[in-house]
Amino acid sequence: MNDLLTLLVLGLVSASLYAVAASGLVVTYTTSGIFNFAHGAVAMFSAFVYWQLSSPDAWDLPVPVALALTLLVFAPGMGWAIDRVLMRRLHDATPITRIVVPIGLLVALIQLATIIWSPDKSRSLPRFFLGKSVDVAGVVVEYHQLVVFAAAIAVAIGLRILLYRTRIGVAMRAVVDSRDLAALNGASPDRVSALAWALGCSLAGLAGILIAPILTLDQTQLTLLVINAYAAAMVGRLRSLPLTALGALILGIAREAANQYSDSLPNWITVDTVPAIMLFIVLIVVPQDKAAVFGTRKDRSRVPTPSWRTVGIASVVLIAVAAYLPEITRAVAGANANLQAGGTLDAVGYGLALGIIALSLVPLTGYAGQISLAPLAFAGLGAVVMYEWGSDGNPLALIAVVVICGAVGALVALPALRLKGLYLGLATFAFALFCEKAIFTNVGQFSDSNASFKRLGIGSLRASSDRANLVLMAVVFVLLALMITALRRGTMGRRLQAMKDSPAACATLGLDLTTLKLQVFALSAAIAGLGGALLGGWRGKAGLEQFSLLQGALPGLPLVLLAVVGGIASVGGALLGGLLLAVFPLIGVAFPAINDLMTILPGLAGISLASNPDGAIAQTVTQVRARLDARRDGTEPKDTVFARAMATLLPPPPTLVPEQIPIGGAALGGDLAAIDAELGLDWGRCHADS
Repeated sequence: MNDLLTLLVLGLVSASLYAVAASGLVVTYTTSGIFNFAHGAVAMFSAFVYWQLSSPDAWDLPVPVALALTLLVFAPGMGWAIDRVLMRRLHDATPITRIVVPIGLLVALIQLATIIWSPDKSRSLPRFFLGKSVDVAGVVVEYHQLVVFAAAIAVAIGLRILLYRTRIGVAMRAVVDSRDLAALNGASPDRVSALAWALGCSLAGLAGILIAPILTLDQTQLTLLVINAYAAAMVGRLRSLPLTALGALILGIAREAANQYSDSLPNWITVDTVPAIMLFIVLIVVPQDKAAVFGTRKDRSRVPTPSWRTVGIASVVLIAVAAYLPEITRAVAGANANLQAGGTLDAVGYGLALGIIALSLVPLTGYAGQISLAPLAFAGLGAVVMYEWGSDGNPLALIAVVVICGAVGALVALPALRLKGLYLGLATFAFALFCEKAIFTNVGQFSDSNASFKRLGIGSLRASSDRANLVLMAVVFVLLALMITALRRGTMGRRLQAMKDSPAACATLGLDLTTLKLQVFALSAAIAGLGGALLGGWRGKAGLEQFSLLQGALPGLPLVLLAVVGGIASVGGALLGGLLLAVFPLIGVAFPAINDLMTILPGLAGISLASNPDGAIAQTVTQVRARLDARRDGTEPKDTVFARAMATLLPPPPTLVPEQIPIGGAALGGDLAAIDAELGLDWGRCHADS
């Protein structure tokens, strides 16, 4: 009986934390229609700011003052700035843009917090009323836990009063239904949205401050702990606060039950995996919100059809560069005293393997429009299969990698077939979290990133040298690129593009969307798994650190960001995204003055460049090519460059608005009688021929 009461008390405390965090998600989503993936990062950042203000090792302000400054000044100010600078521009954005930009903010905030508060120094926040507790039916309840519970109740009551008893609350609920109609009735959607983001970030900050004393202040772990509240928010479909509270209660009790009865549960059901499992199940069961599925604008972006000539030339160049890469990296390292040839070559090799993994997103997201946040999770599965069956470098194990990863991709897609947009992105996010917490941590030496891999080969015929392995990965990338090019130019590519443009029209024409989605998910997972196996073989050791979502050497979400920035619908963009993720840290080593900037750059790239789903870099190349072709053909005037430059310097000419003359005949600043006499017209009267 005492164990049951303990479970209930701890479950209620956890539920209270998740309810506060999830309520902030619901408030921001209902007024803007944008799911704030950076909610956990905002909570983490606010907790660090509170530590900076209140800790004796920092500014040592009184706790009430630090709380007021954090929750009433900093967090709302951050929310207002996020809405003003970023989210307000996404009202008419495509679904993938609405997902990529908040993820970019998430990555940038984590890296910024790492720069400001170095992880090398241990930090912690004391619990409120430290050392004080009360006995409830034989269960010791700390005062801090009572504070958490009271805060959740206060937030629930306060939001209820705000949304249903105040004018601004009515405006918030009106903006949810129709921004235009709310504006016609006197509400300001932008002002309401800014207030909602300020309130949502304040709730995130409150959740971060309440959660932080439970564990050491850590940028990634604290962010992930708040991310667990996603499952609770989805129970309420990002709309209903009571259902969100119910979801938080279920999540809190389920996590504590998994902790208390861990000895009798399977290894894959743990405190860390319960939120991911619950999120995936809720997404499958709960009806989708139309705004979350489609956004305000469908993705009508044109997927370029690459020519065989371009792909062929690029393939030859890539293989040639890979063959001479050891000499190139030695020359680069020789030109910069901070670089070592071995480290430079290792980073570029990693980038090539990551390019293969990012290539898996081209048919899935670029062609078919299916959002996935789990390419590195499937890559990790490929590395696990290679570690179990082909750690000796047997290339036949790659067949098992492709088959198993493709089958897992199809199995994951099967229950998620009806999911679209945000819901599909969250489902793949949940799968990636599950792989990280349940699979990668339970496979031999994989959990401590010490799993050994040998270079591919049979007997004496082995790609043991760096040059041979680089050429091998380049050849694999080229073969996959040629396959994807053939797919894009063939019937399946046209079907994928049609499904991206209008699934309803495809279904009306009799296209089997279920089979098509399963095929493209399986293909994407197989490519990612192959890339993961090659990544493990490149360095000789791999594991959890290489295949996690947010932490470690090569986190998965930045890979998605840079793949989108490079060009999610082009094989060259995938290679560029992988290389950028691996080379950014190398640039920071070469130029220490900008090392901090290099760590934030993937997040900033997602924030500033992801407004074009096809990739800003790819768009720039297309525009430059079009202008060069036009100038070569003589279709562009010679002074176009000068005219464009002057247009940026000079103000635009005034717009002349024609004078409006109402039907009633009353002139607005004009002499109608003179006009009538001059033209022989009678303004405002209709004439019929007799």
